[in-house]
Amino acid sequence: MSMLFPEEQELIDRIGVALTQRREKMGTAESCTGGLIAAACTSLSGSSQWFERGVVSYSNESKTELLGVPAALIGLHGSVSGEVALHMARGLLAHAPIDWALSVTGIAGPTGGSADKPIGTVWLALVHAGSPPKVWQELFPGDRHAVRTATLRAGLLALCEAVEDKDE
Repeated sequence: MSMLFPEEQELIDRIGVALTQRREKMGTAESCTGGLIAAACTSLSGSSQWFERGVVSYSNESKTELLGVPAALIGLHGSVSGEVALHMARGLLAHAPIDWALSVTGIAGPTGGSADKPIGTVWLALVHAGSPPKVWQELFPGDRHAVRTATLRAGLLALCEAVEDKDE
């Protein structure tokens, strides 16, 4: 039994079809979602055809060690920033046999927020070899579960739209 909502399941189905047709693979680099996006993707039977790996890089140290995010960049912008999200995705793309990398980093709460970066602040990045990266910020309302679920949905939606892009 799937723990996903029907709209999330539909997005994953569409992502799987599109990536299979393109003969491409994807991976995730997740911080605040702790692997939820990877778990959602791999809930689909046959996802090994298009899902290659997921990295949970929760600590700053893991972002540097596993994904090559410069510690100085984290120091300069903070781990919850567009710069770090982009480096997480690019680092995964550079070290894995994948075509698409989706990364997320944010503040799910209930602690950790600030005036500059309130709880619910999430940065996402989607990188495809040979295309300009997409990096964007979201501010999701609600508790920790709501922020993480909204982040999952936003990432899946952006990925689905990108892999179904008929102009490529």
